[in-house]
Amino acid sequence: MNYAYQVKRMREEYGKLDKVEMSIWECCELLNDVIDDSDPDLDEPQIEHLLQTAEAIHKDYPDEDWLHLTALIHDLGKVLLHPSFGGLPQWAVVGDTFPLGCAFDETNVHHKYFKENPDYNNPNYNTKYGIYSEDCGLDNTLISWGHDDYMYLVAKENGTTLPQHCTRREPTPT
Repeated sequence: MNYAYQVKRMREEYGKLDKVEMSIWECCELLNDVIDDSDPDLDEPQIEHLLQTAEAIHKDYPDEDWLHLTALIHDLGKVLLHPSFGGLPQWAVVGDTFPLGCAFDETNVHHKYFKENPDYNNPNYNTKYGIYSEDCGLDNTLISWGHDDYMYLVAKENGTTLPQHCTRREPTPT
């Protein structure tokens, strides 16, 4: 799923938001069936992680309602692992996000799958900067597809009223 053309295809396919319609809580409940194998600190269903995160944020920032909601929904994109959303494999949904078109980082949680990516053997992509120039900026890079991308699309297409910095797509692990 992380090849450049497949990232674009996934954004188009899942950006339609035509898989199912449900409330936030119904989506949270689907995560009772999902355990993120890339998270070494959590061996519980993702709904536990969402609730623990939201409660901790609520305790530390009691007057920031938007932050409580952001904490609750931050990993809802992991429903892509659920059969009702296509049951995508873990390596395609969770773990670290990374730029495409340059050398892969072996410290990435699912680095063993890089060898299956045709880009792995492309000499144009196997340098530190690959197809990019130094300091080109994140807006000029293509980032791997994953649960963060999906949640960004859901929020954006549903007219979220969360502050913009809550929904900006950043290529960082979550």
